[in-house]
Amino acid sequence: MALDGQKTAYKYIGTTPNRPDGLDKVTGRARYGADISVPGMLHGAVVRSPHAHAKIVKIDATKALAMEGVKAVITRADFPEGLEGEDWDLQENCMAGEKALYDGHAVAAVAATTPLLARDAAKLIEVTYEILPHVTDVDEAMKDGAPVIREGAADFSVPEGMHPNVVRYFDSGRGDLDKGFAEADLIIERSFTTEAAHQGYIEPHACLGQMGADGRGELWVCTQGHWFMRRMSTAVLGIETTNIRVTPSEIGGGFGGKTTIFIEPLSLALSRKAGGKPVKMVMSRNEVLRATGPTASASMDVKMGMTKDGRITAAHGTFRMQGGAFAGAPVDVTTMLAFANYDIEHVHHIGYDVITNRPRQAAYRAPGAPMAAFATESVIDELCRELGLDPIDTRLKNAAKEGTRATFGPKYGPIGFVETLEAAKAHPNYSEPLGPNQGRGVASGYWMNWGGETSASVAISEDGSVTVSVGTPDIGGSRASMALMAAEAFGIPYENVRVNISDTGALGVNEPTHGSRATYASGLATIRAAEECIGKMCKRAADKWGIDAEAVVWEDGCAKPSGPNAGEFPPMTIAEIAGEMGGTGGPISGHYEDSPAGFSGSFGTHVVDVEVDPDTGRTTILRYLVVQDAGKAIHPAYVEGQFQGGAAQGIGWALNEEYVYGEDGRLQNPVFLDYRVPVASDLPMIDTVIVEVPNPGHPYGVRGVGETGITPPLPAVANAVRDATGKRICKLPLRPSRVLAAIQGKEV
Repeated sequence: MALDGQKTAYKYIGTTPNRPDGLDKVTGRARYGADISVPGMLHGAVVRSPHAHAKIVKIDATKALAMEGVKAVITRADFPEGLEGEDWDLQENCMAGEKALYDGHAVAAVAATTPLLARDAAKLIEVTYEILPHVTDVDEAMKDGAPVIREGAADFSVPEGMHPNVVRYFDSGRGDLDKGFAEADLIIERSFTTEAAHQGYIEPHACLGQMGADGRGELWVCTQGHWFMRRMSTAVLGIETTNIRVTPSEIGGGFGGKTTIFIEPLSLALSRKAGGKPVKMVMSRNEVLRATGPTASASMDVKMGMTKDGRITAAHGTFRMQGGAFAGAPVDVTTMLAFANYDIEHVHHIGYDVITNRPRQAAYRAPGAPMAAFATESVIDELCRELGLDPIDTRLKNAAKEGTRATFGPKYGPIGFVETLEAAKAHPNYSEPLGPNQGRGVASGYWMNWGGETSASVAISEDGSVTVSVGTPDIGGSRASMALMAAEAFGIPYENVRVNISDTGALGVNEPTHGSRATYASGLATIRAAEECIGKMCKRAADKWGIDAEAVVWEDGCAKPSGPNAGEFPPMTIAEIAGEMGGTGGPISGHYEDSPAGFSGSFGTHVVDVEVDPDTGRTTILRYLVVQDAGKAIHPAYVEGQFQGGAAQGIGWALNEEYVYGEDGRLQNPVFLDYRVPVASDLPMIDTVIVEVPNPGHPYGVRGVGETGITPPLPAVANAVRDATGKRICKLPLRPSRVLAAIQGKEV
């Protein structure tokens, strides 16, 4: 279902053709990270620390190297010294130096002729550890006497006197909090916690790297951004960026978790040490969960004031987040977006980035935003309940609109938050009767979009078909979206457009498919490159007709005279122009590169109904509605898929998913049997409404939609459980034991 906020006639945009890569994927022909195989390749395995925090006293690889078929062993000694900042963090995370900083931290790697031999050799590498005190909880890591993870890790923003584990500090706001709270008829303050959750992609990390004697290499990898892979891997290895060419495979899920490096530089380093033989590495699920970035865990305090008629007068939030043993927890984004849905005059945010003995966090679909939404939207829900106000009407009263100054600074342009609230209220789900032990929750969320470095090329084939080359891996149907936008620009059938994902040697730099940027930025680049081609084809038609190029227009896949004064010439189709291009000036292509700044953001509102078993605490999702502003849905089916996928992951985070660490600091649930992601039987059919308030910064009005969808589910589910049980639970996940304890009046 779509609500069109601006009627615009399109021929191809808004249709739902089959995805061009669909056949390859359903038949198994598509090649993913672990599918690559080349003659003479070796297989790599990693030795990982079994301790949460330990000094590495000695590494002895003698026994492993004595095995027949073992070709190389690497440790931190095989990497360059002297790196600083983010490059040092990347290197340290890929291969531990003086200390192992978390359970699963890589300390050595081996390459051998078979996978089994490599794993056996890894077991023979003897590592002597001196176990150190550890801390895995964000609040505990900030306390006096907590083990210091890394001395001197804090940056300039951290005030004096804070624990060394606090590595970044954020403080922002506007207005007068005291004045705002004095205007309120009701003030509510609550503390909340969320646990780390993993992206849960089905395909584990995999790559194949080769480094030749000339210092040049190749990397085949499943990734969301191969230019990032190149820059990071070469920095860690101390080699020139241009010496590595990176080719992306198809990707079996990423959600932000495949925008950084883990094993990629190890495969290249092993290849270099093994005489240039290619080295393939594939992570196990245990390795993925123990050693690749989940999202951060959070501890938050939120205080908000509201008048009797539902106006928010003031808001204050303190957000503490740990992102593992390195700086980078997305608390800066959390503070920015905590209250971004609303027009609030008096607001203040404080954020702490804290390091712990956990794996380095990685982006997870709107990184930092779901935690903030859980806290703020839960408090808004409590305020509405205490004051007897409708949760959607109250949000409408406070909703950010065009011209509203965002709580993080700039004024919003055209946005569709109000439209999502109105559509949610009008939907049948919002008025569906509820039964015993059932409850309804409402929550809203926002995610800003991004432009980023983008490059695309468009080439006209001899038969008039079009090839589009982009640098953003397809992780959600973007090939179809690019093909639709190119078809619309040229006025040719969708089937006449082919979209390729180019390697790092074929295009200029492209940022990854992250930040909800691919359809916006690569789509914009595709359109502009197509327009360059169209300009060239109009010029060739003009030359043939002997008229000025300005007197030629492009319509419906043809060059035409702009009017009777331009002359009477029959239209020239793209196929006719392409068929003659060898004799009229040669190949016709277009190119575009930029860091586009016309991106916008996307708001969403979710409504969920649940039933809670009072005897077990089990929560069942009965109905789920996602309403979100897409700007313009290029391929509505894939937009709906993004909405539904975000909701499904958010439901898992709200109800089941969490990292569980033992007293020894080791991860207790490093397999999917124990790390519980939702399966089909856990979820109802997820209803969607696509709101379309066009983004003026894109020719077709596109907004990125991939990340907003995971932001409202955490509070929406929590609010529904509160409605069903009468108990406000401020800790996620809402596992049955926790919900049952709340029902029984016990502390949770």
